[in-house]
Amino acid sequence: MKKIIFLFLFTAIQHQVFAQEKIYSTKSGTISFYSSTPLEKIEAFNRQVTCKLSSSSGQIVFLLLIKGFTFDNALMQEHFNENYMESSKFPKADFKGVITNINEVDFTKNGSYNVFVEGNLTIHGITKKITSKGSLVVNNGKVSANSKLLIKVKDFGITGKYIGEKIANEIETTISCNFD
Repeated sequence: MKKIIFLFLFTAIQHQVFAQEKIYSTKSGTISFYSSTPLEKIEAFNRQVTCKLSSSSGQIVFLLLIKGFTFDNALMQEHFNENYMESSKFPKADFKGVITNINEVDFTKNGSYNVFVEGNLTIHGITKKITSKGSLVVNNGKVSANSKLLIKVKDFGITGKYIGEKIANEIETTISCNFD
């Protein structure tokens, strides 16, 4: 009898723990970047970003194809892919990290929650540890994530004739995901 009660309690606790975790995901997140110098302003968007977020552990992962970035100027897009990002050689970028204060987010209550993220960002075949601030917004059971960060071009081995002149040394990057 004790074994049955123990098994029942263990199963109930295990079910409760697993029921609390929810994986939020999207395949249509947006990452954009903006570069501004006195000679040129450059902006591009990638609206095919895959992102997954665990509500219990705070693990968060982003994955995107570099060729998914679109520019208003087709020539800029070609130069970005061929001369700077070498998209054929380094087709993907990703981030694997954790929201360090996920326990402060109440996924059952509407609100905007300030979060802190740390993890590894891989661009152009180079991985760097980064930390960033962001927000998670809960609205009627729907969750969205937003963040901005500055990326130093040289930290990721991106070189080219116009970096520092027409292309900023630091690129402002904006992340926005509405989870399904």
